[in-house]
Amino acid sequence: MKLTKRNGLPAYKRIQKAILDRIESGDLRPGDMVESERELARMHKVSLMTARHSLADLAREGILQRRHGSGTFVAPPKIHFNKLMSYTEQMASRGLAARSRIVFSSTVNDEPEIAARLSLPAVSRLIKVERVRQADDEPFALETCYLSEADFGGLVRTPLDHVSLFTTLERDYSVEIAYADEEIDATPADARTAELLAVPRGTPLLRMRQVIYSTKGKATVFVLGLYRSGRHTLMIRRFR
Repeated sequence: MKLTKRNGLPAYKRIQKAILDRIESGDLRPGDMVESERELARMHKVSLMTARHSLADLAREGILQRRHGSGTFVAPPKIHFNKLMSYTEQMASRGLAARSRIVFSSTVNDEPEIAARLSLPAVSRLIKVERVRQADDEPFALETCYLSEADFGGLVRTPLDHVSLFTTLERDYSVEIAYADEEIDATPADARTAELLAVPRGTPLLRMRQVIYSTKGKATVFVLGLYRSGRHTLMIRRFR
């Protein structure tokens, strides 16, 4: 395999950087086809084996998908459940811009089950923030976050369509996130969710319920996430 360096980078790394730069800029979007090994070899003046190695590495990382007989495509965003990451971090790890649209942000006091999950009295006032998550301007998730109004009342005035909740908690409230307990199952899209996610009513969605804890072991955030199952893949690493 030819590993000719230019500007300090091996040839296969140069090809990978070129592809990643195009994904980050939006020139390549999830589902778009990437040039073939032969085309990449010709474009970058490298051997066919070097081009093949470049694509294989990106496929192993989950950035590209190789479909036998069809070609190589940009993979949809993955959610890495072996690491607790904010949406902003998830998108950054894939070279995609993080975009959100707030559809509800206010105080509620009629969620006794969620209050209980946060170890709060049933009549507690909660901050409820509901956001449509987008990747490259396409909706792929509806996430609703609940937090104690007594502890985080100022969040209703925070532009969480532009900033990370995790970063805000750490910066403005000195709360560091440590881990989450999660429940994952499937559910059909109701009429409102289907409209927000631009899918037909009844479309199977991946539902994730999280209780997120701080480094002090306090239940801090409850998240209900509804994800378009066709727009991302779960990646789970298990240790023995």
